Amino acid sequence: MAFKREIQGIVVQKSGDKTVSVLVERKVVHPRYRKIVKRFKKYLIHDEKNQAKVGDTVVALECRPLSKRKAFRLKTILATGVE
Repeated sequence: MAFKREIQGIVVQKSGDKTVSVLVERKVVHPRYRKIVKRFKKYLIHDEKNQAKVGDTVVALECRPLSKRKAFRLKTILATGVE
């Protein structure tokens, strides 16, 4: 079985039915200046039961492509947000 990536981020938008948009932050070392900088990327996550809300911190697991941009499914909700 192939390795399944896990990503952790904050839900920033409900994108249609059974889909949420998650902002993932990672820290990398700048190649020239050797300073740690933040990099951000948004992923579409499949949320089968529509349980994630805006502001929640979630963990998603890589899966087969479910649509053009959606290849992760919701694993757990770590913390609930403000909204």
